[in-house]
Amino acid sequence: MTDFGLSSEEIQFRDSVRAFVDREIAPNATRWDIEERYPREMFARAGALGWLAVGFPEAVGGSGGGPVMAAILNAELTRGSAAISLGLYVHSMLASAAIHHLGDSDQNARLLPDALAGRRIGCWGYAEADAGADITCVKTRARRDGEVYVLNGAKLYITNSPFADFMVIVAVTDPARGLKGMSLFVVERDLPGVAISAPFRKLGMGASEMAEITLGDVRVPAANLLGPEHLGFVAALKVLSLGRIASAATAVGLGRAALEEAVRYCGQRMQGGRPITRHQFVRFTIADMAARLEAAWQMTLHAARLAEAGGDYDCAAAMAKLFATETCTHACERTLHLCGAQGYMRDSAAQRFYRDCKVLEIGEGTSEIQRETIFRHVGKN
Repeated sequence: MTDFGLSSEEIQFRDSVRAFVDREIAPNATRWDIEERYPREMFARAGALGWLAVGFPEAVGGSGGGPVMAAILNAELTRGSAAISLGLYVHSMLASAAIHHLGDSDQNARLLPDALAGRRIGCWGYAEADAGADITCVKTRARRDGEVYVLNGAKLYITNSPFADFMVIVAVTDPARGLKGMSLFVVERDLPGVAISAPFRKLGMGASEMAEITLGDVRVPAANLLGPEHLGFVAALKVLSLGRIASAATAVGLGRAALEEAVRYCGQRMQGGRPITRHQFVRFTIADMAARLEAAWQMTLHAARLAEAGGDYDCAAAMAKLFATETCTHACERTLHLCGAQGYMRDSAAQRFYRDCKVLEIGEGTSEIQRETIFRHVGKN
């Protein structure tokens, strides 16, 4: 990807992340995927490097930076392992970000230092069996009882939940108010009534651990309510919308890893005494992958810069997420095709990319949702 528009500080940051990824993540990514276990020490490592604190002000233990720096971080980490990147993203840019943006000064001081340093790990408890794209289908309930809220319900497909120390839970506090009757709570893992299932087995993102959270009469201190009662989720929507930019950056990083593998393999694969790059089909396939990934990266940076400047980035983020994730799927499929039988082996990087990519079109709003968002903007003109 080109450096166009990146500052010297952003380029230096990118290069430092890239060096770490090449040295400590990429060589282990396939093994971690096969073992289906997240290397917990990665949170402390990322915390010590300041990566978990990107986008957070120094006053709360942050490293500064904004959406552009976060996009660079996501892209570079994913180039090494999409699963490792996902775990860090959920902890930092969902769970910790919700605390920062919705929490008061006491909550920030009490909860963020350990989270941003990687000493305590968080997860984001939104999805349920009947609540994916439609938030109004959430069934988890929170009832006020004096100085506590009593939570009952279940959260499904929650990344990091098998080992998370705390979870940010979305619960209905006033069913009659619909979307404006939903609140956010920080729930400690060791509270009575919190149960975590065994980790799920998935098609891709093998090293990323995911499970179901069950909440049975869990008594959460009222001091752990994030934002205004009933309006916490509405207040969090702007923060959560940055997830589409992060998803686009993640897709670019994974697509780039696939492109690099295609170039490496095709340059070494001999046929008739010559590398298969002598075939025009191979050269053109790789060229098309590179062109689409470059476009996806520039769209991602554009959306990130709009967000950083405080502009309206809703449509730009939807466009970037849509184009980048579908481009990533194309790049990963083409790489597997070019790598042939070798790419189909369980210990190859190509098959891991192919299994990891599809979920990016689903998470943070499906491609269909992004198209609806885009139409709402362009359809007004």
